[in-house]
Amino acid sequence: MIPEINDTILAQLQNLETALAHEARVYNDRIEQVHAANKASALNLIHYLTLRKADLRPLQDKLHYLGLSSLSNSESHTLHQLRSVIQWLNRQPYHGHPDDIDPVTARAIAQRQSMHLFGQRPSNEIPFIMVTLDARMAGDVVLVSQFLEQGMDVARINCAHDDEATWEQLVSTLKQAMAEVGKSCRIYMDLAGPKLRTGIPGKGKDKKRLKIAEGQTLKLVEPEYEVGEKERVVSCSVRGIIAQLKPGQKVLFDDGLISTTVVKAKGNQAHLEIDRVSGTKPHLKAGKGINFPNAHLEIVSLTKEDKKALPYICREADMVGYSFVRTVDDLKVLQSSLADLSESPPHIIIKIETPEAFVNLPELLLQGMTRNTMGVMIARGDLAVEVGFERMSELQEEILWICEAAHVPVIWATQVLETLNKTGIATRSEATDAARSAMAECVMINKGLHTVEVIRFLKDILGRSGGHRTKRRHLFRPLSVAQHFFKERELLEELTSSENT
Repeated sequence: MIPEINDTILAQLQNLETALAHEARVYNDRIEQVHAANKASALNLIHYLTLRKADLRPLQDKLHYLGLSSLSNSESHTLHQLRSVIQWLNRQPYHGHPDDIDPVTARAIAQRQSMHLFGQRPSNEIPFIMVTLDARMAGDVVLVSQFLEQGMDVARINCAHDDEATWEQLVSTLKQAMAEVGKSCRIYMDLAGPKLRTGIPGKGKDKKRLKIAEGQTLKLVEPEYEVGEKERVVSCSVRGIIAQLKPGQKVLFDDGLISTTVVKAKGNQAHLEIDRVSGTKPHLKAGKGINFPNAHLEIVSLTKEDKKALPYICREADMVGYSFVRTVDDLKVLQSSLADLSESPPHIIIKIETPEAFVNLPELLLQGMTRNTMGVMIARGDLAVEVGFERMSELQEEILWICEAAHVPVIWATQVLETLNKTGIATRSEATDAARSAMAECVMINKGLHTVEVIRFLKDILGRSGGHRTKRRHLFRPLSVAQHFFKERELLEELTSSENT
């Protein structure tokens, strides 16, 4: 390559190195607040986010042409990779530096964190497998033993269902199965979080369903609303949300099958226009989920029911899943509550299931890293409804990249091989989806009638695809998450500068 062009590339890389050093100094106080075991990981996270603020695709193309690393697999060791490329352009090999993480160290940190959460890894190429238990399995030691024999590493209990007595039966059954099989298994318990569910008051109340059609107007009301005889009304189980709605915002029902738009909202009722009704039966039923994808809602993430469940979770669980976490303050509440109950509480898994949680992911990671170990679950069900199915593939990739930069283990969840679990036959698309789950440290299977076959099928897929995780070349267009992370601080600096002037 022409020397002048080579010098241009070198200058760009050196500018990037300077930017990484600058942001590391700016965020030094935040890095110092994390647990001692996570300081290097927090620093690498800041480095990676800095790298992803800009559009690096033209630079990557030039590096690729030269046969050098294009930085596309540098998530876990960003500064080391950048310095290595700079040194090669200077015709000198790079042997590392005391203040950066090399690939071997990064891999060791990630494996250590993964082991803290899930136990000893069964295979370097196959992620851990989490299986959801339900009330039907209580007392069925034979079935749970089959789960363990086929490859279950983590048992999940969803606290949104059943009660403490049933959870105790499931835990007892699991422990008996572990003793018989001679295999250990971690316990993961999901907090229910705020349940945003439909009610059908008034017209349609007896059948618990309301006939609807596109173009109609529907009222969303508080549970205690007095319904007129001819009103088409649906209630929301969580009080106080309706007053926060604004015209133009979307309200989705039943996993997004029914889409509506707020026409007007006042007091304890909101008028919704029905935009889309998917499915063969045009009915809105009681007990279905409600999503508010573009509304900023003030909702308590840790509910009274969650707090009641925490003592039992602290006694029996290795991990606790935090539903509907959106902000750092939400996470601090759970961390504090667990610390009050136990000197060695279960590790927190933050569930990314809203756009707000996704945007705040870097901040949530830094707060979570104030404890020794944490994890992230990509809760693809609610997240897909909230952000739109067309964006889901993009977002789950970004979550994986950012968590890898922080060396934080990820659980790939929701509808993995669901058709196989329900019917005994997998679809082509879900088999492909299951193969992509090899990018995560753990894969979650939901409850179903064919769980044993699902575990077997999933292990086979993961064994074939697990070796491909680092064999992809990524192009670094700007990440909105990275830009958002630095935006507030940059705005504050501008404000301070103008005031001083």
